[in-house]
Amino acid sequence: MAVNVGERLAQCGLLLVTAESCTGGWLGQAVTAVAGSSAWYERGFITYSNASKCEMLGVQHATLDQYGAVSAQTAQEMALGALNRSRAQISVSITGIAGPDGGTTTKPVGMVYFAWAIKDGLVQQDTRIFKGNRETIRRLAVVTALQGIMQLLHDATAVA
Repeated sequence: MAVNVGERLAQCGLLLVTAESCTGGWLGQAVTAVAGSSAWYERGFITYSNASKCEMLGVQHATLDQYGAVSAQTAQEMALGALNRSRAQISVSITGIAGPDGGTTTKPVGMVYFAWAIKDGLVQQDTRIFKGNRETIRRLAVVTALQGIMQLLHDATAVA
């Protein structure tokens, strides 16, 4: 999947930036495992704490206070912040609860929020609830993030 994403980004002449929380850099590792990824992967932000989300990505304290770190609003601010703090034209963000603890009735373990954005263009979001252990949830989040990049690229070219 990362190979396909890289090929598509290269065809479009776009650079990717990632903003990760619950996956802790796993998405960045997946894309940099592809030989030649420096041609299309600009950088990654691992922002596990709330403070790092604010400092590195510009997530608003008010957003975190009102919606929490695991929310659609935070995912969107992470994706847009990553674009604003890099040279990339496309971003993806991941924030969620990988478990085994930390879930609530409204935000259970396995709930992951995603946002994908193109600089000055489309922003897409998704929320998933994955089943499984911590590793499975994180792996599925990485796969979903990659699939979302492909979908965003498809939708952006359909609009253009």
